[in-house]
Parts: sequence; C-alpha cells; structure tokens
Amino acid sequence: MDPGPVSDPPRRIVCLTEEPTEILYALGEERRIVGISAFTVRPPGVRERHPVVSGFTGGNLERIVALAPDLVVGFSDIQARLASQLIERHLDVLIFNQRSLAQILDVVRLLGRLVGRAERAAALVADYERRLEAARERGRRRPHRPRVYFEEWPDPRISAILWVSELIEAAGGQNVFADRAGGRGARDRFVSDAEVIEREPELILASWCGKPVDPASIAARPGWDRVPAVRAGRIVELDPAEILQSGPACLTAGLARIEAALDAVAPPAG
Repeated sequence: MDPGPVSDPPRRIVCLTEEPTEILYALGEERRIVGISAFTVRPPGVRERHPVVSGFTGGNLERIVALAPDLVVGFSDIQARLASQLIERHLDVLIFNQRSLAQILDVVRLLGRLVGRAERAAALVADYERRLEAARERGRRRPHRPRVYFEEWPDPRISAILWVSELIEAAGGQNVFADRAGGRGARDRFVSDAEVIEREPELILASWCGKPVDPASIAARPGWDRVPAVRAGRIVELDPAEILQSGPACLTAGLARIEAALDAVAPPAG
C-alpha cells in the first residue's frame, strides 16, 4: 500500500555523500540542501553553492549542528560512527546502504517521497530503467561478451560491488568475480592475484576511490603478464564519482563508460 506523502517534508537537509545531493538536484529540490560532502562533484559547481561539512567517514559535527538540519542523509555502514555522533546530538539521521541497482532506484523513490516529489521521482526512475534496458538490449547484440575484472582497490585487491557488477552484465560484459559481488562488506570481495590470473579477464576496469589508478603498476604485478587484458593493454580507469557513487551517476555516466570500454574489446579470432 502506498503510504502517501510525508506530512512535513524536511526543509534543511545535510547530505553526507554525493548520492542524495545529486538526487535532490534531479528532483528540483536543491534549495533544501544546507550542507554537502567534500567528495561531491555532481552536478558541476555544486561545491560553490553549498557549504562542505563532511568527508566520507567523518564530519564537522559542530558545523553540521549549527546548520540546524531537520534531516541528515548518508550512505553505508562506513558512516555508522558519524551517524551515531549526529544522533547523539539529537539530529534525525537517515543512512541508506544500497548495494544493487534496484536498491539505488528505491532510494530515488524514497527521497522523492520524503521531499514531496514522488511523481518526479517515479519519472526519474522510469528514465533510468529505460537507460538500463536499452543498454541490456545493446549488450545482447554484442558478438562477444568480454570477461571483465573490476578493481575497486589495489591493496588488498577488492573486486566489483554489486551495482558495478550488474552494470557490467547489463552492458554485455561478464564480471569474472560476479560470485563475490553480493558480499555486503569490502572483505567479502577480496580477491587474490592467482584468482585474477586464473579467471583470465579480457578487460580490466579500475576505479580506486580516493586516488588515481596506476595502470603500469597493475600490469607489472607478478604473473599478470599472463592476463589477456594486460597482454592487450586493456586497463581502463573509471572515475570514482561516476561508478562508485551509488546514485544517478553510475546509472548514466558510469554505464556509458563501461559500454565504451567493452566496445573496444574485439572478439577473439576464429
């Protein structure tokens, strides 16, 4: 049953990560945002329009409290301590922990309902779903589905989180560690060099949250010269703001980047 609109939508929202900020902009409700994360880069120029009050795992508690938010929105268990500190200061805190594409779309719907824009949120979700289905149709037409290793962090090696794995599959690739993607924590997605070599990815996509990817260091790992992607020089860096952000960015720019990388993988001879 549809619970209907929220009787008193929040008017002053602090966004501890980029996802809710971009969603609120897409909903036309950016006027409600009073604070954002330092890692927010979408939409362009957003950091010039709102005060930065947090990093990812920590934040300026006094500054957040001074903004008098009636809602603080964050993402992931990694922000559990920050969320607890804000709750202790009597703030209302909402932490999402979306891991799949379906859950990302649910967050758009829920934020839309919270700010009284349920219809606009439904329209956004319908557009994202059309984009995904169009990508799946293009993926089904690929003459070859390349094997892909996605690396979220180099040491320890962390493979693709679920929404990234789903985007790879939607675009017509095969995540070689799809069996790890459903793990709720990063430790569940650790992989070894031997496993990467054994699974023979034809394309390596890398996005290291917080620092640039070093393709040369990936190629130089012991034994990785046997990996087809390394032999072919197919190591592609993806922007973390586009692919590791569990919101609109991964459904638009991130998906497009994955498709472009897959397009460059030629089918095997014969």
